Amino acid sequence: MSIQTLLDEVEVLKQEYDKFDRGNKSAGTRARKSLQNIKKIAQDLRVEIQESKKSE
Repeated sequence: MSIQTLLDEVEVLKQEYDKFDRGNKSAGTRARKSLQNIKKIAQDLRVEIQESKKSE
């Protein structure tokens, strides 16, 4: 996992949320999925950071 992966997913969220905000209800589902992916990526990054700290 990398920070770039997280930033890419945030960009996807921004695009889908903008569509949802303009009235596209199915974009709301995609935005929620993107938020779930962001949560997973963030958790994976937290684990990587913690493991890195422990190994030092």
